[in-house]
Amino acid sequence: MWKSAWRDEAEHSGDAEVVHRVREGDREAFRVLVHRYEDLLYRTALRHTRQPDVAADLVQATFVKAYAGIWRCRDPERFGAWVYRIVVNACKDYLKSRRRTDVNLDDPTAARLPAPPAGTPEWEMERAELRERLDQALGKLPIVMREAFLLKHSEGMSYEEIADLLNVSVPALKMRVHRARAMLQELMDSEGG
Repeated sequence: MWKSAWRDEAEHSGDAEVVHRVREGDREAFRVLVHRYEDLLYRTALRHTRQPDVAADLVQATFVKAYAGIWRCRDPERFGAWVYRIVVNACKDYLKSRRRTDVNLDDPTAARLPAPPAGTPEWEMERAELRERLDQALGKLPIVMREAFLLKHSEGMSYEEIADLLNVSVPALKMRVHRARAMLQELMDSEGG
């Protein structure tokens, strides 16, 4: 009962306090951190890998690594930024290993036809193809630009929230998002988008 009461209280505690409890040997406290960050980490991994099962595995591996290495978290109040960095690195490692075995089946000579009417199966297919092209273009961005762009536009986070999470200044973050947009536009235009 005591642990349950503390867990309820911990839901409203800062990361530093919860990390301290974990370091003191309280395994239940780590569940609070998992609950607090699992959705963000899963969405991040899913955006990078586009495979739900792989994303779930990477998030699980991230939490195992975070639990085992919680002493390496230098600033416990910034646990979220630290664990976010772990999942992004896991995604990068996964994608590097996958690129070695993937074969590109896209036909670069395919002709562009007029857009089909909205709501039709053809329209849905074209949207899926556009999404695939966008995902490929996102994959070509430098990781710092991709992270900033996705946190801003996919997660809907404010510049201040993202700056805190990534430990960068707001002006630097705005520049990353601006450059990411410009690079994405250039990549999409060069591929006939």
